[in-house]
Amino acid sequence: MTVKRHQLVANFEARSVALIAGWTLAGAAMAQNVPPPAPVRNGKPVSTQFHQVDRNGDGQISRSEAATVPELEAAFDRLDTDRNGSLNAEEFAQGSKG
Repeated sequence: MTVKRHQLVANFEARSVALIAGWTLAGAAMAQNVPPPAPVRNGKPVSTQFHQVDRNGDGQISRSEAATVPELEAAFDRLDTDRNGSLNAEEFAQGSKG
């Protein structure tokens, strides 16, 4: 009967160690998936501004959509790094950094 009790305690300890290790690894993994804060331009998050300019909601800012914001229209060619005639969210955010 003592053997059973000893085995029960050993199983409990192994499960506890595994559980604590799982929590630790999960916490570390979740901490790495936190996105960086959104760039800010004129006191508003860039993503908000991007969606305001992207009138048709296609995820791209065309030259005609950019024309509604004079500063963006002036910088359009510089920001369009892939030269496809539109700005995606990444190109728009890069423009807010520099």
